[in-house]
Amino acid sequence: MSRGVARACGRVADASRSRGGVGNPCGRAPRAPAGPHVGRRSLACLGLGALFFFLSAAQAQVVSTRIWPARDYTRVTFESKSKLEYTLFTVKDPERLVLDLESASLGAALAELHGKVVADDPYIEKLRVGRNRPGVVRVVLDLKTEVSAQAFSLKPVAGYEHRLVLDIYPMVAPDPLAALIDQTEKAAAAAAAAPAHDGEKLPGKTPVKALVTRLATIVIDAGHGGEDPGALGRHGSREKDITLDIARRLKALVDAEPNMRAVLTRDGDYFLPLHMRVDKARKVRADLFVSVHADAFVRPHARGSSVFALSGKRATSEAARWLAKKENEADLIGGVNLGLKDRYLAQTLLDLSQTATIDHSLRLGSSVLRELGQVNTLHKARVEQASFAVLKAPDVPSILVETAFISNPDEERRLNDDAYQDKLARAVLVGIRQYLAKNPPRPGSPLALN
Repeated sequence: MSRGVARACGRVADASRSRGGVGNPCGRAPRAPAGPHVGRRSLACLGLGALFFFLSAAQAQVVSTRIWPARDYTRVTFESKSKLEYTLFTVKDPERLVLDLESASLGAALAELHGKVVADDPYIEKLRVGRNRPGVVRVVLDLKTEVSAQAFSLKPVAGYEHRLVLDIYPMVAPDPLAALIDQTEKAAAAAAAAPAHDGEKLPGKTPVKALVTRLATIVIDAGHGGEDPGALGRHGSREKDITLDIARRLKALVDAEPNMRAVLTRDGDYFLPLHMRVDKARKVRADLFVSVHADAFVRPHARGSSVFALSGKRATSEAARWLAKKENEADLIGGVNLGLKDRYLAQTLLDLSQTATIDHSLRLGSSVLRELGQVNTLHKARVEQASFAVLKAPDVPSILVETAFISNPDEERRLNDDAYQDKLARAVLVGIRQYLAKNPPRPGSPLALN
């Protein structure tokens, strides 16, 4: 506001107080003087009142807040009607993150955020929200440990409005390879120590794994998660929930095999960017990568199971190309900081290593597809190929399994059935087993047990 307007408003307010009025400068318009004309100072104050009203109405309204805790990282999401401007900084002793939301209103969604912190969040101890100064809402996160944090904005997409995302990472990222080795050693020790029953080892508790010199490592990827629900069924089922259920069942089956062990890319409801899923597979020196999904189509009668592998050239069908595009958009929906570079997306796929990997992916896919055909109708009788970002590990045979169409009401019902999920998981396991029988894992891996 100009100094002239401020002085005019102040004098009108003083006059109001001298007449016994409420001392609230421009809180409401002062009474106009008698006569046919309104004074310029009164008009200035009236204009300033309108300006204050406009600025208040222009404040960004936060309509929803969400917290997704996970070992990999915790994500806090602020969804708003318009883009949120912010400042993020850290405070030491004790460790805190401070997020100032500028020109934001303190509504119910922000006021309720503190109640969404769970006790087992790896990084957030508690959270406080309040008005810090005019036009600024401050969010203070008390931390359990020192962290690395980043914030970024997302444009409206797939039913979401503007989002401000705060990702909280540990200073030292969890090492999936070390965790896998530790898990395997503990499992072998527990199996070796299992008690005998009537002179025999208990089923499933034999120490066979401890004697195996090379365990095949299978990375199982539950598609979507967190901010990205994936496809939605007509009766409210979410793809991210179905895929996690099946992935957990498949992991249990793989871990029970004497020559295999499994790693989940995610074991909870949180979003994992596509390149991080690939990264995790490479870090644990995976022998195979299986991404689990539940397809959707615009027409509800589409049905059946499918298996896809990467294509270094073009998609084998228009449907495969369309599906790859849709699955690759998971990063846009789930929320990825586009300022970070993804070395896999820029990678040339036509080298000899990638060509050999795709060939093995097709072999694995054929074995799995054949077994899925014993459980469900096949949507396509052969493994299809397209440029799926999640299948781009250059040295890990990788497939994407569309277990069924969640958009088909009948298949949606079956996908929610425990027994049917078991059948699907077992079919994938048998396909993996048949592939490994013909293509044993590479020797010399640091994951080999001595």
